[in-house]
Amino acid sequence: MLNRTKKFLRDNGYYYKKTYIRPLLTPDNVYVFRFGKKRLNNRLIIRYGHRWTGRQKINEIDLRLHKQKHPRIFKDENSLLIYLEGHLKQHEEKLKQIKEQKRKEAKNSASD
Repeated sequence: MLNRTKKFLRDNGYYYKKTYIRPLLTPDNVYVFRFGKKRLNNRLIIRYGHRWTGRQKINEIDLRLHKQKHPRIFKDENSLLIYLEGHLKQHEEKLKQIKEQKRKEAKNSASD
C-alpha cells in the first residue's frame, strides 16, 4: 500500500515507521506512517477498506506535517504525492534559511 509514497520518502532521505491499527467500532482498517529526516514528527494516516473482490480500497489519507493541528485530507495517492513534492521542498528551504540566519547571528556575536 502506498508504494510510490514510500519510494518518494526513501529517495528524499526521509525515514518512516509503519504501524497498523484495527479500530473496534468501524469497519475501516488504519495504517499510520510516521516519517521525518531526523525525528518522526510527520504523520500520514491511511483509512482503507476492502472491496467485494478482496482488493484494498483507500477511503481517506490524512497528512499532518510538522505537528499541524488540522490535517490535509486526500482521496488518492497521486494528489498526496503532488502536495508532498511541493510542500516538503519549500519546508526544507525554510529550514536552510533559518540555519543560515542563526550562523550569521553567531558569527556577528562572536566578532563583537
